[in-house]
Order: sequence, then C-alpha cells, then structure tokens
Amino acid sequence: MEWLYFFKGINVAAILDGKALSSRIRADLKVKLDQGINNGLPRPFLTTMQVGDDLPSTVYIRAKQRACEEIGIGFRHFRLPAETGMDALRKAVSEVNDDPSVHGLLVQSPLPSHLNEIEVQRMVAPEKDVDCFHPENVGLLYIGNARFRPCTAAGIIDLLLAYGFDPAGKNVVIIGRSVIVGRPLALMMMLKARGGNATVTVCHSRTRDLPSITRQADILVPAIGIAEMIRGDWVKEGVIVVDVGINRIPDATKKRGYRLVGDVAFREVEPKAEAIAPVPGGVGPMTVAILSRNVMNAAGYIDNYS
Repeated sequence: MEWLYFFKGINVAAILDGKALSSRIRADLKVKLDQGINNGLPRPFLTTMQVGDDLPSTVYIRAKQRACEEIGIGFRHFRLPAETGMDALRKAVSEVNDDPSVHGLLVQSPLPSHLNEIEVQRMVAPEKDVDCFHPENVGLLYIGNARFRPCTAAGIIDLLLAYGFDPAGKNVVIIGRSVIVGRPLALMMMLKARGGNATVTVCHSRTRDLPSITRQADILVPAIGIAEMIRGDWVKEGVIVVDVGINRIPDATKKRGYRLVGDVAFREVEPKAEAIAPVPGGVGPMTVAILSRNVMNAAGYIDNYS
C-alpha cells in the first residue's frame, strides 16, 4: 500500500506515530472514494447510535464523524435517552438495518447496565457490523475469512507493519482479554496470514508473576486499563511496545485538570524499547482509520487488505 512507510530510530525508540499514519490512510481512502463515486458507486454511509451521554463515548463518536467528513463518507448520529429499553433500541437498529443507503452501523459501547450488550451486538445486520462484533463476523474472523477486521486489533497490526515490525516469528505478549482488543488481536496474530504467524501469550488479572512473562516479549501490547502499570524493569532491551491503554490521571498543571497516559510508564520503558506507540497519538487514531476502511469495504470500494 502506498501509505506504508518505515523508520528506525538510532539510540532512542522509534515512535509508532498512529496519528501520522492514520492521516495517510484517510488520504488514501479519500482518493479511492472519489474514484468510486466517479465510477458510479454509492457514497459510503456510517450511522452511529449512542444510548445515554457517556462523555468518552461522545468524544469517540466525534472523532469518527471528523474522519468520515474528511474522507467524504456520509455520517449520521442518533443519541437515545439513557433509559431506552431493548425493544426501543431494537426498533431503532432495525430501521437502520433496513435502510439500503446505510453501509455501516455501530452502537457505541459502553451501554447502560440495563441493556444486554451481547444481544445488542446481534441486532446489527452482519453486513453492516463495521465494528466486527456480531457472532457471524467473529466466526468468519476465527476461520481466517473475515468480512471486517476488528478496528483496534487491525489498527495495531497495521501500525506495526507500517514501521517494518512484522509479528511473524515473534513472541507477542498481550495484556488484556477483552472482546474489543485482547481476544481478536491474539487470534489475528496467530493466523497464517499477513500480520500473523506470531507466538502469542495472553495475560490477564489472574496471570501469576506477570513481569516474568512480559520480559519475554519481543512485542508487548498492554491493554489492561491501569495507568503506567508496565515499568521499565518489566521489559527487555529492544522490545516493541504498542500501548493501548488510555487513562486519566490528575494533573494540576493542565487546564482540564488531568492528562492522558497509557498502561506503560513511558519514561521508564522508552529507553529500553526499539519502538513504542505513545498515548495519546498511537493506537487511538488507527482505530478510527480502520473503522473508516470497514465502512468503505461494506460499500464495495475496497476489500479487507487493499
């Protein structure tokens, strides 16, 4: 792909710049979109739904909207009251499922506690499930014939490949087993496919002596949601780190009263790493870029890997 580029730092870790790479991806998608429309394809269209007014969810949705607008993807957002029940949500989802002008639909997580997240994921038509949460799409991913690539997991793999760090043959340690990051990433990195062929270890809250395992990682992917948990003595020299965590910690020097940090103590780990993805500016922008690719895939512009 023309947006792939490579950089290796000298004496300091290479920064895996997801913000810069995602900008290149969006530019590439815009070219493909303009070409497709000139050839008579319909404009790709994404609809998002949010139940309640969770602030981080609102921020994520705005980022998705900005990406769509930059590329030229149509976008519509529905915000439903926090007290919305399953029947009302099912009706709203069904209306979008039945709308042929909409190619992608996602219901933003987290949902209020009274809603069944798994059941909601099953409501979305599989061919519009650009988050890749529907059981049918999870099954296709499992057998190596994915309809869509899970956004965060695919973003991590594309970020590594773009900087020349192929997981093939590497010891990969993933910390976290969520359905959004840990589990799909482990599966994708095990597959006999581009970006896969790795030896994968998945750690979690019940893992004993975690530092002894993280020190074996050639590629370390923390996605546990604990601020700066990974310390400098938890990693070996030359490790490649893709930090997925986004955590707020108090900071009186900041206007908003806090700053964002990852699951990695950056100042301790960076001197030992060959490459590291920062927080913010690493995985987050890549997640949104892959979502945009999935919408265009659903609209028939591209396939999973073009």
